[in-house]
Amino acid sequence: MTRIHDLAARGRIPAGVWALGFVSMLMDISSEMIHALLPLFLATTLGASGFAIGVIEGLAESVALVVKVFSGALSDYWGRRKHLALIGYGLGALMKPLFAVASSAGVVLTARVLDRVGKGIRGAPRDALVADLTPPDLRGAAFGLRQSLDTVGAFLGPLIAVVLMLRWHDDFRAVFWVAVVPGLLAVALLAFALREPPPAQGSTARRSPIRRADLVRLGAAYWWVVGEGSVFTLARFSEAFLVLRAQRSGVPIALVPLVMVAMNVAYAVSAYPLGRLSDRVSHRPLLAAGLALLLAADLVLANAAGWIAVLVGVVLWGVHMGATQGLLTKMVADTAPADLRGTAYGFFSLASGIAMLAASVVAGSLWDAWGPAATFLASALFAVLALAALWRLSDA
Repeated sequence: MTRIHDLAARGRIPAGVWALGFVSMLMDISSEMIHALLPLFLATTLGASGFAIGVIEGLAESVALVVKVFSGALSDYWGRRKHLALIGYGLGALMKPLFAVASSAGVVLTARVLDRVGKGIRGAPRDALVADLTPPDLRGAAFGLRQSLDTVGAFLGPLIAVVLMLRWHDDFRAVFWVAVVPGLLAVALLAFALREPPPAQGSTARRSPIRRADLVRLGAAYWWVVGEGSVFTLARFSEAFLVLRAQRSGVPIALVPLVMVAMNVAYAVSAYPLGRLSDRVSHRPLLAAGLALLLAADLVLANAAGWIAVLVGVVLWGVHMGATQGLLTKMVADTAPADLRGTAYGFFSLASGIAMLAASVVAGSLWDAWGPAATFLASALFAVLALAALWRLSDA
């Protein structure tokens, strides 16, 4: 973290981006304390099938992504983004207690979907805020930094969950109650630590949040990014299946969240330097490298016979995330007009949400019918198809 701070300071990344990064970190600590345990809670305590877990995870994440269409467009229409982000973070914090009292998969589905609605409300305005706050030549670094801090929370959350599960003898519900605290802190930090910049020129001239003319203005380069991001999402289903894969390898329940710690450490360590690299080199080789990492992760996880192999697979998965997620976010910012960034992030998320739902439902069905190997081999196939599409576009 010290090295990240030094590099960012020399790169003049604005204080507002740091504030958004720490807000993301706190909310991710809260969310991942729950999400790292939720597949196990569903499978062991509530008796849910792999298909049910896939539907819950896919529906929740896709709802979050679809909601970004409207929150992003509204943030452009109003010319203000912070209030929408506050609503989203507040809803996410308020939903955490529902997990602690859930008595059925239906209650978990309700809590998960509403929690992800909050994520959808805040996501596009937050990303647009990062772009608004940051000079164009530093956007890759800024998105990488925010993603790194977000991911620090994503590995601290499961780590805290492991410690509490060991201390409290696998008491899922007690851990879920503790997760409420960092969520509330995230809302407080956003409310008091971030000053929003003035609206982009032209943002107050529109008469409706989403107009056909605006979609035309986004242009072909932007829609190519949307298509590529959707294919990436098809190849990378819900991370709940990484947790279930670790359980199948024989790891004790209390230690299974360590798989998310490993993945997110790899993600956090790689996101910022690869974000900096994306400011200096062509994007397509980085995207191709990210897909190659995902393909390698899938093949390892499909054939893993023990804990060490699973660990290798999830680390490769995490580096893939570090190589691609901040880059795709930067590419949206670079290809969209400044006054349409919220809308651009929203439609990018809509396409990714549809792909996420399809990928997770297919993954859950394959898990129930043929086991983990089939699930991860299907992801590998989509990664190969995405590489082929990227290669074809590079030659076009």
